Amino acid sequence: MKTHAQQLLSLLARTSFKLGQFKLSSGGTSDYYIDCRTTTLDAEGGRLTGHAILDLLEANGIEAEAVGGLTLGADPIVSNVATASAWRALSQPGAPLLHGFLVRKAEKAHGTGRRIEGFCREGARVVIVDDVCTTGASTIAAIEAARDAGMIVAAVVCIVEREEAGGRPAVESAAQAAPFLRLFTANEVRAEHVAQCEAAG
Repeated sequence: MKTHAQQLLSLLARTSFKLGQFKLSSGGTSDYYIDCRTTTLDAEGGRLTGHAILDLLEANGIEAEAVGGLTLGADPIVSNVATASAWRALSQPGAPLLHGFLVRKAEKAHGTGRRIEGFCREGARVVIVDDVCTTGASTIAAIEAARDAGMIVAAVVCIVEREEAGGRPAVESAAQAAPFLRLFTANEVRAEHVAQCEAAG
């Protein structure tokens, strides 16, 4: 039986990975593009995302009360992890519930003026999530917002690490003592994509 991560990798390679010439949000160019949202917003892809991240946190002994990240890439990840934790708690009494929060790119100009929506409690241990880490800018923005709100960053998780543009060192510097974890490298997704194409003839 394949693990949640192995199943997720297969789906990512099939639906989210494209070869070609692409301009990245960082301003650079690449011969491939990964749009994780086509997978994290897929019904089965969302389920696998939530459980794969919970598996990763458990394997690394990460304890937290909530999971959150910068809108828009983190939105489906946050919802899927929170929902997966609720399902686990039903079948595994005592399993931790991870609530969700989203970080706006800027504070609201109306209402409460909050930058964080959802769970927000001073002193709470939280996990910051993102879909793809290139420069790490969006991940770092979420780390800083969580800390500004008085929360403690227990870990940082990305679905795919591109392993370029200094993203990991920048995130690790911002995360300080919190570990930076990934489900896959871009090369792993590429290799799976190529293997699927070859198998399909």
